[in-house]
Amino acid sequence: MTQGLFIMCSGQGGQHAGMFDLARSNAAGAALLEQAGIGLDAATLFDNAVAQPAIVAAALALWEALRAHLPTPMLAAGYSIGEVAAWSVAGALAPLDAIALSRVRAMAMDDAARAGPEQALVAMSGVAIDKAAALAAEYGYGIAIVNGYDACIAGGLAGNLAALGDAVAAEGAKLQRLPVAVASHTALMAPARPAFDAALQALRFAMPACPVLGGVSALALHTKAQAVDELSRQLVQTIRWSDCMDAAVEAGVTVALELGPGSALARMMQARHPQIACRSVADFRSVEGVAAWVARQD
Repeated sequence: MTQGLFIMCSGQGGQHAGMFDLARSNAAGAALLEQAGIGLDAATLFDNAVAQPAIVAAALALWEALRAHLPTPMLAAGYSIGEVAAWSVAGALAPLDAIALSRVRAMAMDDAARAGPEQALVAMSGVAIDKAAALAAEYGYGIAIVNGYDACIAGGLAGNLAALGDAVAAEGAKLQRLPVAVASHTALMAPARPAFDAALQALRFAMPACPVLGGVSALALHTKAQAVDELSRQLVQTIRWSDCMDAAVEAGVTVALELGPGSALARMMQARHPQIACRSVADFRSVEGVAAWVARQD
């Protein structure tokens, strides 16, 4: 049986109307979705308040469907909101508690964004991270997520977006605005921390069955204190997803499986570490197909 399983929980960006379909094909997955009470409406799928709990619910319903058929993971990690799901995959948070926490997080972030000028989140590629950070800072943007050597997400005020885009284009690089209305993982989210911190402190936390890689630190974490600190800090600090991928490989994972809508994390992992067997549940038509693929990776 595969011993080096790495579970990666999706962040925002890959939502779609059928994102619950695979989980609903399984009794355990369908039961969790019913308990969570999350409906999907194509018109609101990318609204922060809908997207965050829906993404966590999608990942955890899939995990409910799959976990009896898979080995205990060696590590779990999550991309942005996916880090909340990862702590539940690891067994530290009950699924419904993780979904409830994601609702608080989304509301706190939305309230922070509404308190000032319009915010934006953008993808930048084709420019080295140090140069990207310097360019972003000139226009009041901060690096939100580091995805690779020359790929990142940045957040700031929408009013400065056109000027930043011109500067990025002048470097021969690319900038794309993302369908996220909050400048996640930047200092602009500081007003969101008090409400979210209170919810974190109130968590019922069990000893995880495997460590979770912190998005900010890329360290293997085990305790409630570590989880609370990391989840709070990632609201306002850069997530180093590239470091998380590297840390998982250094720890000895051999198989990576992405839970949630889309396959962005699987593609990034495959590109950065092609020796790792890596797929997203989005690649499969059945829960049994996912489990069979993992089992074949011995």
